[in-house]
Amino acid sequence: MNLNWMNIEEYADLTGLEFSAIENLIERGKLISMIESGITYIDPSKGTSSIVPAHFQNISKSGQQDMIVPAQFVEKTIGTIINLHERVLDAKDETIVSIKNENLFLKEALASLQELYEEDRKTIATLTTQLKLSGQEVEFMRRKYKLMWGKVVDNYSTADKE
Repeated sequence: MNLNWMNIEEYADLTGLEFSAIENLIERGKLISMIESGITYIDPSKGTSSIVPAHFQNISKSGQQDMIVPAQFVEKTIGTIINLHERVLDAKDETIVSIKNENLFLKEALASLQELYEEDRKTIATLTTQLKLSGQEVEFMRRKYKLMWGKVVDNYSTADKE
């Protein structure tokens, strides 16, 4: 297949035409096409005169020196470009504000989590201290009752022997 051929989808993307319009041009013989393996291929180098409107063809044939663009067209084009540029700048500013707000929110959330972490550390330290004191108290009570009941058991066993 020649390198000039492109499938109908690529041609539609290139020209901005819909498939039905391209098929209509093929049927009328304005575009050169071929079908290979069920895919329609179009030669884009041929038949461009049917796609480009006549007044544009005349402009391109007349040359760059003779081409006159109305002042209104230039003003509208520049105005459109400036308007689009302002919209881009506004969108950029909105994005920056949004990102700053998100960063502020994340910073506050991080500070809050840090405070919670510090409170949890203090609570854990307090509970660890209380657990040590409770362990010491249990050990003291165990020794106290062992001494007390040890004497009772000894007294009871000596009383049985007699």
